Amino acid sequence: MILYHLTALTFACILDKLIGDPPNWPHPVRWMGALIHKLEKLLNKGRFRKLKGFIMLLLVLLVTGGLSFLIIRFSYGIHPIAGILAEGILIFTAIAQKSLKDAALEVYEPLSKGDMEEARLKLSYIVGRDTDRLDEPGIVRAAVETVAENTSDGITAPLFWAMIGGAPLALIYRAINTCDSMVGHRNDRYIDFGWASAKVDDIANWIPSRLTSVCIMLTQKPEHAPYEEAWGILLRDAPKHPSPNSGWGEAAVAALLGVQLGGINFYKGVLSNRATMGKPMVLLEKEHIIKSISIMNKTVFLFLLLLWTGGMFLDLAFTRI
Repeated sequence: MILYHLTALTFACILDKLIGDPPNWPHPVRWMGALIHKLEKLLNKGRFRKLKGFIMLLLVLLVTGGLSFLIIRFSYGIHPIAGILAEGILIFTAIAQKSLKDAALEVYEPLSKGDMEEARLKLSYIVGRDTDRLDEPGIVRAAVETVAENTSDGITAPLFWAMIGGAPLALIYRAINTCDSMVGHRNDRYIDFGWASAKVDDIANWIPSRLTSVCIMLTQKPEHAPYEEAWGILLRDAPKHPSPNSGWGEAAVAALLGVQLGGINFYKGVLSNRATMGKPMVLLEKEHIIKSISIMNKTVFLFLLLLWTGGMFLDLAFTRI
């Protein structure tokens, strides 16, 4: 079965490279978001909000996992090829490599023409921080951080869980991630209700984020430091991030490019001073966006090879038992 999963997730990556996420197509993540929104409005009130937030998460995961399991079970019942195709299409909806690349390029293109206002506008579509006063290095930093962090969240993590449990587990991961992005905030409204979503998201990303950082470091030679120093930067800076997982991708990309990520951001006018990632050996410039996309693409390819190697080993081990 692992070999079926590996074939399906590879097919999903090919589909994503070819067509990405067409805006008018039906998409499971949008349905997840609609369900989360309705449950949040219904449950996020009164007492026991942590418990209610856990119930919301459980309901979303049961619906997502149950429906995807039934689709896959039915498809494999027809024929293994039908099952692999169905799995591949569902896994395809859980990854976003082309969308992430295109979003970063939409920031890079106006920057390359000197159109700062358009670059800030395009950036505002993909980040939560205030963008209206960012200079070019600030815009570049935000774009590179987005690519670095979402290489795991948006691509390698769902592929990791797809290898283990096929499309149902990939979509369950995506549902966890969507719950966290919608309600896992540390503010008055969500601090209790989103607690379970945030904690489960941390658990689901723990292994994939670290595997992804290793793959990032193996994609190319660091541009401005020896390998030993670059690995030291990764291990030193990744744990500084407020998230237990997001720092691994950011620190790895910063170490390879010889730049510094993190630092001061503003959210609705409120200052947030995050820990810095990396050593500022060179100043951030627009070409670092292109370089971060290249690192992402090579990382996904290497991660696929890692999954195939691990999956083949596991399949052989289970066969001999």
